[in-house]
Amino acid sequence: MHGEAPKHVKGARSRRRTTIIGVTLIVLAAAAIYYWAGSGPPQQQRGGRFASGDGPVPVLVAAAKSADVPVYLDAVGTTKALNTVTVSPQVDGKLISVDFKEGQDVKKGDVLARIDPTTYQAQLDQAIAKKAQDEAVLANAKIDLDRYEKLAATNAINRQQADTQRALVQQDAALVQADQAAIENARATLGYTTIVAPIDGRTGVRMVDVGNIVHASSSPAIVVITQVKPISVIFSLPQQNLAEVNSAFAKGPLPVDALRSDDNSVIDHGTLTVLDNQVDQSTGTVKLKAEFPNADVQLWPGQFVNVQLLINTLKQVVVVPTGAVQRGPTGTFVYVVGDDNVAKMRPVTVSKQDETQSVIASGLTPPERVVTTGFARLTDGTKVEIGSAAGATPPQGARSGQRGKNRSGSSNASGAKPNPPR
Repeated sequence: MHGEAPKHVKGARSRRRTTIIGVTLIVLAAAAIYYWAGSGPPQQQRGGRFASGDGPVPVLVAAAKSADVPVYLDAVGTTKALNTVTVSPQVDGKLISVDFKEGQDVKKGDVLARIDPTTYQAQLDQAIAKKAQDEAVLANAKIDLDRYEKLAATNAINRQQADTQRALVQQDAALVQADQAAIENARATLGYTTIVAPIDGRTGVRMVDVGNIVHASSSPAIVVITQVKPISVIFSLPQQNLAEVNSAFAKGPLPVDALRSDDNSVIDHGTLTVLDNQVDQSTGTVKLKAEFPNADVQLWPGQFVNVQLLINTLKQVVVVPTGAVQRGPTGTFVYVVGDDNVAKMRPVTVSKQDETQSVIASGLTPPERVVTTGFARLTDGTKVEIGSAAGATPPQGARSGQRGKNRSGSSNASGAKPNPPR
């Protein structure tokens, strides 16, 4: 009929569709064969390392040790000069010389600057002359008094005249004393024209130049001197640590270490000097102050430093590397390796812990060996193969170069670290 396709056209379309479907199925089958054939061996290779349960598990171990472990409290402190003095003029005048260099170390009494002394020298000379004048008047009054007393003894003159002369002598003597006081005041004022260092320390930037008129009341300061040897560091600790710090401080001075903020190497060793008498209610912390000799001038006023306060030393406690301590649903445990190279799970109690070592309160006895690396396939009773680093022991007698975040098995926030040589 008109409008229907010829039969040979319909047959060609059907064959084309069949061909397309067949090619598609062949491609899909080839892709599936390639996928399964290509991915099979790597899976077998990966499974060969971890999936196989045959053979011992390679691990590294370390022996538990007995050691003295210091307990530190960590904080961030601010370095502050022990004394800071703003050197200002005490008299008015022209600044005629500056006798220090900026950044110079000065001793107490060293001359820093000079003010024109001409006017003040004249005032001192005037006071000295006035005293000489009054002393001459006093000497004459004493001669007259001696004469009047002799005449009064013979009734040659009235007794009242001699008494009046005696009062005049006392008045002149008082004038001489006032003159002496004026001389001392003028001499002190003259001394103020020479500005000297009031303390040992280091000068800062000069604040006024030679030739300027300086004033005692409104003039800018000459320079600021800071005492950097020794120097102090102020830091704060939570009030929860107050009791143990007080207890340790009552037994004697507590050592304090100042550490660099970048690599935590020790800058200087100092001593705790002050524990503040009240807790800051807004922060719940208490301020402490430590003093450092600062012989190498590595601490600078205003500098932020890490601080470690030694409050206690745990004597001959059991320590293991922190990596050996594992945590599970029932608490902390370690894998102990016996002489038969079998790892057995054992619960332990951790009293102190930092990034390098942990203090075991119970559950472990030196020199038992504990696994430190290789926990992926490790279970209770697994046979192990000890690697070449076996026998590695936790550090003793020297502080780790890294400052760990102190943790403990209890609520104590103190850190435990190896005992440093002092």
